[in-house]
Amino acid sequence: MERRRLETAGSSSAAAGPLPLDDAELALAGINMLLNNGFRESDQLFKKYRNNSPLMSFGASFVSFLNAMMTFEDEKMQLACDDLKSTEKLCESSEAGVIETIRNKIKKNVDMQRPTAFDVDRLQRQIIIADCQVYLAVLSFVKQELSAYIKGGWILRKAWKIYNKCYTEIDALQLMHKKRSRESLTSDRANDNHIPAMSLHEESLSRLKGAVSFGYGLFHLCISMVPPNLLKIINLLGFPGDRLQGLSSLMYASESKDMKAPLATLALLWYHTVVRPFFALDGTDAQAGLREAKEILQTKEAIYPDSSLFLFFKGRIQRLECKINSALMSFQTALELAVDQREIQHVCLYEIGWCTMIEMNFKDAYKSFARLKNESRWSQCYYAYLTAVCQGATGETDKSQEAFVEVQRLFKRKNNQIEQFSFRKFFQLAVKDELSRQNNAYIQPYACYELGCLLLENPEMLDKGKALLYQAKEEFAGYDFENRLHVRIHTALASLKEGVPQ
Repeated sequence: MERRRLETAGSSSAAAGPLPLDDAELALAGINMLLNNGFRESDQLFKKYRNNSPLMSFGASFVSFLNAMMTFEDEKMQLACDDLKSTEKLCESSEAGVIETIRNKIKKNVDMQRPTAFDVDRLQRQIIIADCQVYLAVLSFVKQELSAYIKGGWILRKAWKIYNKCYTEIDALQLMHKKRSRESLTSDRANDNHIPAMSLHEESLSRLKGAVSFGYGLFHLCISMVPPNLLKIINLLGFPGDRLQGLSSLMYASESKDMKAPLATLALLWYHTVVRPFFALDGTDAQAGLREAKEILQTKEAIYPDSSLFLFFKGRIQRLECKINSALMSFQTALELAVDQREIQHVCLYEIGWCTMIEMNFKDAYKSFARLKNESRWSQCYYAYLTAVCQGATGETDKSQEAFVEVQRLFKRKNNQIEQFSFRKFFQLAVKDELSRQNNAYIQPYACYELGCLLLENPEMLDKGKALLYQAKEEFAGYDFENRLHVRIHTALASLKEGVPQ
């Protein structure tokens, strides 16, 4: 009933009029609508009320940003930039700055006061400005030009300073509010009065803490995964990188009532089901993080029953659990539900392609990769290669059939792990293969890494394993996914120092 009312509110082209809900509630409802495949309805809702409050203006700009990132069309990317700058200008043009200057002068000789509606509005605008700057930086990075990278990095630095300042201030205001509430509670009990309910400002501060925790947590989490060779430079620019702080902040944001709570939930699912296995942050434990991801999905299932994004992450969990048939059903359903969401369709097609390859169903895998090769703006060479592999696998020549039967035999699983004997043999051959090094530069460093990790499991081969990891790190450069491998090597070596088994 509520969604129908919001859809009706968003579809009208007449003057917006008063908000049907509090702007924070309406913004959260709009984001939830978007994640439940209501992209157009959400867009209409935010556009209709974008001039009613900074939050609704930011919601409209965020949807515009998503639209640009899903299409990468120049016109939509420029529109997103204009919308974000418009929202940023709206927040900066407030008279709050003048009032704040006067108020700060008065506060010099006065004890800290209770948080007011002024504090909430000022902090809300600052957080929105930082959010806009982050998305503008992302749009700048997409241009893949040196000047754009420099500009984007500078914008991110400004955003981080705002996040850090707001996070610290909100934390202090919450502590002050709790202290005063305890004092008031003690006084009320002494006078036999009723216990006071949660104040409006306490609720607002809690929501604001969720709002700032999204950006604050993403900064910490993403920078904690930066390759070691870039980390020193980034630290010099003043960026932090505490993974636990990042996860804690995102969890807080996901449980808040702010409009970015659903986005924080998606960020956590992305980390647990994509980032952790991709960068091997848990060594060879490919299923690490699945328990946390399952708990998140179970908690949010009632809110997002038909969300293509949540179904995608469900499929990721099933794939990592080797439940290939179930994963295929989830990815296929997500693909069908992702109407007008081309990038979501592409990630689903990619997963479908790999799942069907695992089942040795190369005909269907070919269909998925061929579509990606024709539609995707990214990694077309990669998809062309996968398409060629699938074509060869479905060919009629005896050699193609024999080759893939041999691949299947060599990579036969035993107790959900590939037999190590087939690995310590083939990785060694790959390390010595100079012809492959010339044509596929990534093969040797990755082979060194994989062989090194296997040797680390044997105490007698520990030194040789470490030597191979350092060899992979120091002797090779300029190959595909180089930064990804450096992160994996760094994690493997760090786990040895901490006494964590691979």
